Amino acid sequence: MARGKTLSVVFKSNFQNQGMLLPPDINDLIPQNHPVRTVNDVLERVDISELVRQYKPGGTSSYHPRMLLKILVYAYINNIYSSRKIEEAVSQHIHYMWLSGMSTPDHNTINRFRGKRLQKSLQPIFTQVVLLLCEEGLLSIKDLYTDGTKIEANANRYTFVWGNAIKHNKEKIKQQLNELWQYAQSVAASELDDTDPSGFDKIDKEKVSQTIEKINEALKGDKSADKKIKQKLNYAKRHWPAALEKYEQQEKILGEQRSSYSKTDPDATFMRMKEDHMKNGQLKPAYNVQISTNNQFIASYSVHQQTTDTNTLITHLQDHIRQFHGKPNTVKADAGYGSEQNYQWLENKKITAYVKHSQFDRDQNNLLRSKKPYTIDKLEYDPVKDRYYCPTGKPMKKLGSFTSTSRTGYERTITRYQAKNCEGCPLRSECHQQKGNRIIEVNHNWNRLKQKADKRLKTKRGICKRKQRCFDTEPVFANIKHNHHFKRFMLRGIDKVSIEMGLLALAHNLRKKVA
Repeated sequence: MARGKTLSVVFKSNFQNQGMLLPPDINDLIPQNHPVRTVNDVLERVDISELVRQYKPGGTSSYHPRMLLKILVYAYINNIYSSRKIEEAVSQHIHYMWLSGMSTPDHNTINRFRGKRLQKSLQPIFTQVVLLLCEEGLLSIKDLYTDGTKIEANANRYTFVWGNAIKHNKEKIKQQLNELWQYAQSVAASELDDTDPSGFDKIDKEKVSQTIEKINEALKGDKSADKKIKQKLNYAKRHWPAALEKYEQQEKILGEQRSSYSKTDPDATFMRMKEDHMKNGQLKPAYNVQISTNNQFIASYSVHQQTTDTNTLITHLQDHIRQFHGKPNTVKADAGYGSEQNYQWLENKKITAYVKHSQFDRDQNNLLRSKKPYTIDKLEYDPVKDRYYCPTGKPMKKLGSFTSTSRTGYERTITRYQAKNCEGCPLRSECHQQKGNRIIEVNHNWNRLKQKADKRLKTKRGICKRKQRCFDTEPVFANIKHNHHFKRFMLRGIDKVSIEMGLLALAHNLRKKVA
């Protein structure tokens, strides 16, 4: 028989019920290279004075905010987002016990700390962590890659308010009120004054109530008045003022930039989500999350209510500049951010922008461009004489300029030019489909900015930046949403959602630092 071999199976001794002379030290049970130590070391180095100021003196003692912050960040690293599950982990998991020093905060304490205490203090903490990572050479805050995604809100998907529905209902009330007024005029014109509801610029509760009272007074003594009209007046008196008051409150919640909101989370906007199995989009209450990355680390984040990325770039970069007290040197983004307003803002700030516009990829395709040979961008233009020439070489007449204002308040100058003698032109069918002579509208500043962007994007450096954007920003969202299963916020309201996004960004950066 070979040495060391026996004929029976040998098991190691089990000391489950054996007592210990001294309890073990938890610190000795955690490996030196474990991620929990990285979380502890980094968060020990940040200044949390802003967070401490959230606490008021007096009353019973509180759990230390640094300890609660470590627990929350480490929980988000490990895909634990529920306060109840975090409470369970603190009492059962050795790594959370070590971070908490054997303290056991309950889920109410954890949730209150996350939802209230961190509202004004998490952003500065995140900024400090990013600067620490910059000192280690892991990322740069001067070279940004920006992108956005939509994350579903913690709200009912079927209780919503639409801005167009409010406008339609108010217009319907105005129309019906006008019909009642016209009927009252036909029956008792002498009893009414000249206040015609059709002349109201804005219909509200007071105007409707006053008009209904006048119509009632006019028809009060008239026995020949239609009973259905009187019933409709009674219904209007009971329901229309209250309905208009409700619409007014809903319009205040909507504001000027949104077209919808959820009743269970009024800060959430209905956005098209591409998460159903058909990949054709589904309207759900959500928030538009914007991040700027470098080397796949998140340098800054922001949460928006706008459905499109175009209107978020300026606000997002302004937040970045305010947090780090300095502007980035370069910004890379896809065609969803390519608007005149964004280009002009970046130019004014002297930030080098590698940002596509909506027609950039199409312009690179010669086959698509050849299908429409006489589009405005292909017409000859003389900048000295400010004159366009039609496809036959004839000069077009300048009609003048006007200012157009976007929903965000940005003013654009549009210049109009008109061709001459289009009737009988052999190229007319390919040139345009307008009834008379062709009229074109040109935004010269927008054309200048697009040409500048095209020139920069087609350089060797521009091509490199365009390629790098795809594998710098987009994998971050893929990691958060798919690898770590965060597809729906836990909290409600944009302030609390911003806290959750900050915890996700912190967890992502520390997770990547460990990796």
